[in-house]
Amino acid sequence: MGDIKLETITVGGGCFWCTEAIFQEIKGVRSVVSGYTGGNAPGKPTYREICSGLTGHAEVVRVTFDNSMITLYDILHIFMTTHDPTTLNRQGADVGTQYRSAIYYINDDQKKIAEHVLMDVAGLYENPIVTELTPLGIFYDAEDYHQDYYKNNPSQAYCQVVIDPKLAKLRKLNANKVN
Repeated sequence: MGDIKLETITVGGGCFWCTEAIFQEIKGVRSVVSGYTGGNAPGKPTYREICSGLTGHAEVVRVTFDNSMITLYDILHIFMTTHDPTTLNRQGADVGTQYRSAIYYINDDQKKIAEHVLMDVAGLYENPIVTELTPLGIFYDAEDYHQDYYKNNPSQAYCQVVIDPKLAKLRKLNANKVN
């Protein structure tokens, strides 16, 4: 095993419960924190404020991973193929700017890798990709009850109807990358 090289990327792919559940299954991922970023409202926002759509923030997850075990390219490729990056401000029944598809980078290397992934996956979709690619601003942790949501609520209807099929797709497409 090589040296541990932790890296962090923040992504938004609709409801953070779904995105969090995906990345918690990936080999090399050390932590996944649900939160908010991308807006301009002053102070730490609440979930209710985010849901109003008035803060400009998106529901996101901050993924910390060991890039000696999995690359940023692979993390972003998994992200781009486990949500619909072609629907503007929407994922399934979740509608609003808080559900936008977004990659928030922290340096030029992450930006270049993200641009490469966006080009590589474009051919997988019939419609154009609308994923926002922007520098990371302030990241706010979501409330505690949003953390580990799927792990703590697997029998909840939303988890069974929305998250379970996404996890099945992940396991099928990325069997060699899941725990």
